[in-house]
Amino acid sequence: MNFGMIIIWVAFLFGLLAMVYSYLGFRREDEKYRILSSRLEIACAVLVTAASVMLMYYLYDVAAFFEYVYNHSSLDLSTYYRLSAFWAGQAGSLLLWAWAISVMLLVLRYSFRFSNGNVFMVTRILSLGILSVFLMLLVLDNPFAVYYSKAGSVLVSNWNPFVHPYHLTDGQGMNPLLRNPWMAVHPPILFLGYAAFTIPFASAIAGLILNDSSWRKIANNWMRVSWLFLTAGIGLGGFWAYEVLGWGAWYWSWDPVETSSLIPWITATAYLHTIYGRQGQFRFLAPAMAIFSFILVIFATFVTRSGMWASVHSWQDFNAESLLIGIFLAGITLVGTSLLAKRYFEEQD
Repeated sequence: MNFGMIIIWVAFLFGLLAMVYSYLGFRREDEKYRILSSRLEIACAVLVTAASVMLMYYLYDVAAFFEYVYNHSSLDLSTYYRLSAFWAGQAGSLLLWAWAISVMLLVLRYSFRFSNGNVFMVTRILSLGILSVFLMLLVLDNPFAVYYSKAGSVLVSNWNPFVHPYHLTDGQGMNPLLRNPWMAVHPPILFLGYAAFTIPFASAIAGLILNDSSWRKIANNWMRVSWLFLTAGIGLGGFWAYEVLGWGAWYWSWDPVETSSLIPWITATAYLHTIYGRQGQFRFLAPAMAIFSFILVIFATFVTRSGMWASVHSWQDFNAESLLIGIFLAGITLVGTSLLAKRYFEEQD
């Protein structure tokens, strides 16, 4: 039985239910729903962690009957690169992203002093919704998809956990461009920064919905975390590009995907500058920068995974996962800009 595939499905179900019960607990002010939501959130984080550990073990062991392992790991790779193959492809990087969001939500929940406040609860509902979207992407592009044999042909199963795996002794290994020490650390640092943008975005939306400026008590420190990880990720990517891509004396080449990661860094930097303004000085700009930073992160993800522009970073052509990311991007852009416009015109009256 393919337990990894089942774990991804159950994690998605638990994440979705955690969001639903959190919403019901907020609307009905019912502590039973909140407790159930909390337990489901913890269970979801445990399952995503278990799936991550399993995938890393399969990559290390070169269990090549898994499609993801076959495409990114091989016996000739050192342990260092077998483990870093975790984020060498789309499914693995999305799993890393989902794991980071689930862990950060738990850190927020147990570290924030005002965890019973309305802003915190709406922030948590929205963050769980975002986590559910990433888990849905993993359901569609399961990292535990397995090769199996049928009527003399080798096929891939993304939905049936009971198929008998087709035996493969070795994988095709990692893309040679990725076999570099800088590249092994650049993606996880970048994805941790991307994941951390979830919380400032969700808290800014919560603040706009509730017209409560206390959202910045949540957002400020998490934006600092996002900015630090994103800065480090972009810098490490520059060293990798310098050594591997032959950009000569330059660490930057305005590659479309590379540039799309720089833009949220600029908006995050702008947000950090608003922290030091006078109280109430940036009532519109601060939430706008928090919201658009996350929107631009999702846009960067869409660019990478949709084949929109030719890039050394692009992984594939447009498919069902790209469509879901595009719909998610359109949805958060519509919601974010609508709330910002509403608040702006209210302040003008």
